[in-house]
Amino acid sequence: MRYDVREQACIPVAGGGQGGTGAAQRDMLSVTEVFRRCEDVTAVYGDTPGEGVALVEWLLGLVYAAGRYPRTEEEWGVWVQERRSLAGVADWLEQHPGCWDLFDPVEPLGQNALLAPHLDAHGVGPAQLFIERAGDYSLHFDHHHLHHNVPVAADAAFRAMLTQHVYGLGGRAKIKAKDMGLPAAFTNNAVCRLGGRLRVLALGDSLGDTLRLNLVPWEGEAGSVNLTWTARARRTFAAGGLAEARLPEGPADLHTVLGRSVIMRAVRLPGGALGVDRVLLGPGELLGALPALYLQDALTGENATGATVLLKPSAVRDLWRSCPTLYAAIAAGGSGGLYGRLARLSQRRVDLWMVGIIARQTKVTSWACDIFPYAAGRQEELREAAERCEQICEHAAKALYVAAATAREIAYPYTSPSPKPAQLARFNGEPQMWASAAPAVHAVLESVAEGRCASDVLADFDREVRDLAFTALKARLGSLSVSGRALQARARCLARFRQLLDCPKAPDHLGEDACASCC
Repeated sequence: MRYDVREQACIPVAGGGQGGTGAAQRDMLSVTEVFRRCEDVTAVYGDTPGEGVALVEWLLGLVYAAGRYPRTEEEWGVWVQERRSLAGVADWLEQHPGCWDLFDPVEPLGQNALLAPHLDAHGVGPAQLFIERAGDYSLHFDHHHLHHNVPVAADAAFRAMLTQHVYGLGGRAKIKAKDMGLPAAFTNNAVCRLGGRLRVLALGDSLGDTLRLNLVPWEGEAGSVNLTWTARARRTFAAGGLAEARLPEGPADLHTVLGRSVIMRAVRLPGGALGVDRVLLGPGELLGALPALYLQDALTGENATGATVLLKPSAVRDLWRSCPTLYAAIAAGGSGGLYGRLARLSQRRVDLWMVGIIARQTKVTSWACDIFPYAAGRQEELREAAERCEQICEHAAKALYVAAATAREIAYPYTSPSPKPAQLARFNGEPQMWASAAPAVHAVLESVAEGRCASDVLADFDREVRDLAFTALKARLGSLSVSGRALQARARCLARFRQLLDCPKAPDHLGEDACASCC
């Protein structure tokens, strides 16, 4: 059974007219068709944000492998401005002698054929491929769903495999290395390249525009694309762990690193199409600490010890709270990298797509993604607006916390320390306020990107956050009874909240009409 991705429709795209105009529709294209039509479709689509990023990553790797990329920063600007065609990548694909067959017995695309002898005895169902369904990959818990051999379509399996290579998390693999005669090191998954940080992609008005925007100028050879495990020397899974980590030989290698060692079994679906009904999945390549040249989109911050670290998504912190760092990186355009190149664009509107994976230990809880506008020449205004939005929300959040503590002290005056966090959470409207502020923040950024003065827009934002904060607080206080102590807790809580919003350090309009809003 043969499934050549150059011929099979395996990549979902958003259709439309030239430059992404016209009525959007969902189409499925082969990889070759994607490059021939990349100016006529708006974007690739994934079932999850991580899958969408993984598809763009793989396509970027193919662009580099085909040699169709800018060599200098100046050439990059010409490529973007003149919309250099990427159709040559399709020609390269058609002529490339490498194996593009997902089920080739010797060189399966993206997979490790050395695992094939163990697939029937030790493989599990195709749910293992999908990060959101695989759980923590562990064999020590009740994961019956992973054993169900309900097949999935080959195109879905292909995209899920790419997502694993890019975003797969660490932990123990659901694989019995000892029974298979493999080294014990094969049981332990490593965190893949983007599993531990935020990825930022610049989105243009077409897929071709997006690919060009995210190409990093590369002067030398871009390395070779990773089509299959046995095509180059890779880790042996012998004892040594990180000693077997390697650095990519170029961007083609980087964007197609095989972060998982995987083999899939083909099956015919009822309609005659190909699918996958069994999978064996283990750890893949290990990458060493990547140089800045390979991290041009990465955003950095400080951890609790003051050390500089790559920004990660958080389950308790909305992504928009990282956008001041994003705009600050563009404003510091002299530092080069993706953000330096974006700062030098003229008369362009670009959306910046931020994606990360959120996990509790090694178990995925959700994907974090958000889109932020950027307009050429507006980076300073956007940074000011983003920073001010966060400062306003931070002040309102602190006021909510203090007000909640005031209500708790009156409502529960004699409780032991252990239930205090739960009691405080009962009255604390911070989470509701942060979540409900997100649309207002995006409205501010959109207005500033369109040319409005940041101070004018932020005056309205102050008032909106004030209303959101009062709404959140009143919703929390609604659980209080009408007894004397409860009424006292409510009155003191609201009074303390009004006081904090009206203090001299509060943002200009945050305390306006506070009394009326409390009624």
